Amino acid sequence: MASKPKKAEKADDDADADVDAEQSSAPKRKLPPLKVIIMAAAGLVVLAGGGTGAYFMFAGGEHQSASGAPTKPPAFVDVPEVLVNLSTVGTDRTQYLKVKIVLEIPDAALTPQIESTMPRVMDTFQTYLRELRPTDLDGSAGLYRLKEELTRRVNAAIAPSRITAVLFKEIVVQ
Repeated sequence: MASKPKKAEKADDDADADVDAEQSSAPKRKLPPLKVIIMAAAGLVVLAGGGTGAYFMFAGGEHQSASGAPTKPPAFVDVPEVLVNLSTVGTDRTQYLKVKIVLEIPDAALTPQIESTMPRVMDTFQTYLRELRPTDLDGSAGLYRLKEELTRRVNAAIAPSRITAVLFKEIVVQ
């Protein structure tokens, strides 16, 4: 019986020797190359910087707006209704455009100045709107271009004052 445990010990010793031989013959793991370490570190720095920037942009802005001066609400000036015929070259059917517009101004103190120049603003609207074709008003992009062009023309007519935007109350193309 004493011989059996010796065989088990001998088998264990052989197994340990085989493992040691495999480990010594197998190449040892090398550390990652320096380039991989640098790229990983740079990635972490970029992520940390982006997170910090996002925090200051979203959380930091609340403190500034709360402590800033209160903003004035915009004022509005009604423009008389405009009815013009559209340019329809080559067709027998006449189409009309009816527009109700409101001008958004940054300060209510500009209202008297804009109302005193309203004939000039109306003339600008009339001459521009009469040159439009029905296809110029197609879709939201057409209305956006119309709004931008009217804003530009009103600002030119009331210079040096400026309006913020032209707002449509009603638009009918018939």
